[in-house]
Amino acid sequence: MTFEVGYDVPAAVGMAAGQIISPALVIDLDAFERNLISMQRQVQQAGVRLRTHGKMHKSADVARAQIEIGGACGICCQKPSEAEAFARAGIKDILISNQVRQPAMIDRLARLPKMGARIIVCVDDAANIAELSDAAVRHGVEIEVLVEIDCGMGRCGVPHGAPAANLAQQILAAAGLRFSGIQAYHGSAQHIRSYAERKAKIDIAIEMVRETLGLFDSMGIQCPIVGGAGTGTYPLETASGLYTELQCGSYAFMDADYGRIEGANGHPVTTFENALFLASTVMSTAIPGRAACDAGLKSQSLDSGLPLVFGRDDVEYIGASDEHGVLSDPAGVLKAGDRLMLVPGHCDPTCNLHDWYVGVRGGLDDGVVECLWPVTARGKSF
Repeated sequence: MTFEVGYDVPAAVGMAAGQIISPALVIDLDAFERNLISMQRQVQQAGVRLRTHGKMHKSADVARAQIEIGGACGICCQKPSEAEAFARAGIKDILISNQVRQPAMIDRLARLPKMGARIIVCVDDAANIAELSDAAVRHGVEIEVLVEIDCGMGRCGVPHGAPAANLAQQILAAAGLRFSGIQAYHGSAQHIRSYAERKAKIDIAIEMVRETLGLFDSMGIQCPIVGGAGTGTYPLETASGLYTELQCGSYAFMDADYGRIEGANGHPVTTFENALFLASTVMSTAIPGRAACDAGLKSQSLDSGLPLVFGRDDVEYIGASDEHGVLSDPAGVLKAGDRLMLVPGHCDPTCNLHDWYVGVRGGLDDGVVECLWPVTARGKSF
C-alpha cells in the first residue's frame, strides 16, 4: 500500500524530524524505550508483573514494544472491539479491565479465545457471570474472570469482602469460566496532586484488598491475579506486597497532568520522561503578543488541562478552538512556520484522535523518522 505524505500520513521513514507534517503525534523513541526499561527494572525488583494499559495508546506496535522491550506480561484494554484489534495484531494476553454487558459484545468477547488469545474480563454482578458462562459454553471456550471491587472510585465494582467472595464462588461454579482473581484499580487517585492525599486514598484501597484476600484465603479461594495500580500510584500498591499485576499505562509516554503530581518530597512524583509530543506549527503572529498554531481541540484533549510547550519557558499555550491553539508570546519571539512540540495534557484521549504515531530516533530537533505506527484500535469504543 502506498501512502502520500501530507495526505495519508504525516511523515515518511528517513525524513528529518523537522519535516513532519503537523499536527501529528510524535514519539521520541529513545525516551520511550528508556521509560519502558525503567519500569521493567522496577517491577522486576518488586517481583510483580506488568500488564500495560493499551487504552492509553491503542497501538499494537506500542504494545509489542512494552512486551518485548519492557517485559510486560500482556495488556489491558477497556472494550471488546479494542481487545479484538489487539488480538488480530498478535497480542495474546489481554485483560478487558471493564464490564461487558451488551449481548452482541459478550458474544464478540467469547470469540476472541478462538484467535489464540488469553482473554480475561471483569465482573461486578452475578447476572453478568451467567451471561459470560452461556457465551463461553456456546463457543466452546474458556474465559477468565476477575471480580472487580470498588476500592474508592465509586464507578464500578462490588463492595470488598463478602460480596466479592460471593461472586468468586459463583464464577468457580460456572461452566466455561475460570476465576482468576480480583480487580482493584483506583483510577481517580492517579491524578491527585498532593502525595499525602493520594497515599491516603490508596491506603484505604489496600486495606480493602487485604481484607478481601484474607477472606478468600479462609475460604480456600486461590487468587492468582490481584490487579490494579496506575502510573500515579503504583509504588504504593507495589509496597503493599498484595498486588501481583500493575496496570500502568501513561508511564510509557507521560503527559502534562502526570508531571504535576507530587511525590513524598514535594517534587514531581515521576522519573519517567516525556516521550509523546504533538508537533505543531505556528500559523499566524498577526496579533501582538500572541500567536496561533495548528493544534487545537481536534488534535488533543484538554480534559486534564492545557498542553505544555516542550523545552520553552518564553511562550505558553493558553487556549484552543477547533483547529487553532493560542499561544502567549509577550516578547514576540515566534514567527509563522516555527515548529513547537507540545506535551499533551492527557495522552489517552489525545492518542485516540490520531491515525498515526511518528517515531523519531535521535532527538526531536536533529532526529530522523524511524517508523510510522498506526493507532490500531482508534475509535474502538464498543
